[in-house]
Amino acid sequence: MEFLGFTFDIAALTHNTLTVLAKIALALLIFVIGRWIAKKLVTFINRMMVRSHLEATAANFLSRLLYGILLVIVILAALNEIGVHTTSVVAILGGAAVAIGLSLKDQLSNFAAGIIIVTFRPFVKGDYVQISSYTGTVTEITLVNTHLTTINNHDVIIPNGDITTSAVVNYTALPNRRVDITIGVGYDADIKRAKDLILKLAKENPVAFDDPEPIVRVTNLGDNSVDLTLNVWTTNADWWSMQCALLEQFKEVFDSEKIDIPFPQRSVHIKGLDQMMTNMDQSQKIPMDKD
Repeated sequence: MEFLGFTFDIAALTHNTLTVLAKIALALLIFVIGRWIAKKLVTFINRMMVRSHLEATAANFLSRLLYGILLVIVILAALNEIGVHTTSVVAILGGAAVAIGLSLKDQLSNFAAGIIIVTFRPFVKGDYVQISSYTGTVTEITLVNTHLTTINNHDVIIPNGDITTSAVVNYTALPNRRVDITIGVGYDADIKRAKDLILKLAKENPVAFDDPEPIVRVTNLGDNSVDLTLNVWTTNADWWSMQCALLEQFKEVFDSEKIDIPFPQRSVHIKGLDQMMTNMDQSQKIPMDKD
């Protein structure tokens, strides 16, 4: 067949057209079926992560990440079916990933640390923790940073990368907590009497545990005082209130029993003071001449 001076092979043209259409149809079929399988697989894996008590934030992120990876694989398979060289596409995507990673390395570090935190859960929302020099209640955990609310109602935002590289003290990870109170008494005080008073008040406190029982020990012979340390156990919820109540009671009972809680003292020795006083006495005895 000729048209405008060009010769066309109808049979070959028809064959090529049908071949291209078949490849396009197959590529679309691969994309549709592949996406459907990816969604089903991600949904199944997400349910498994939820059943394993993985943090919801981590489960959702991992599910979306897995779905994105599977979708890229499906798209590459579909493009390969219609004759697109996927090797170059993969190289371009790899180069772009490296460039993005270098430009966002700090953010990606926090992001990776967030995955570690929500996966291994060194703390959860509601825990009272100390992270570096900050102490407060965990109010929110994201994949980039963690929010603490301090006791004076300050919102502290800590990058997750800093959390994974520093020590974390979780005060509420365990249900019970020990109160340690150290009180100094004078060297002339009756140590046994002071220990008995401290122990009596600790045992009478309604939120103190009997097992392990409270105990008082002499822990230091200081410059100004003999230090007595009380160890008594209670729940995390009652730790602060019991400590404050016992401190107030110890001060009241020591005052009533005339047991001294000494202030820091320092003895100062002046060389030549005796000679100076002698010279002053002699100068006062010298008679004054009258004009």
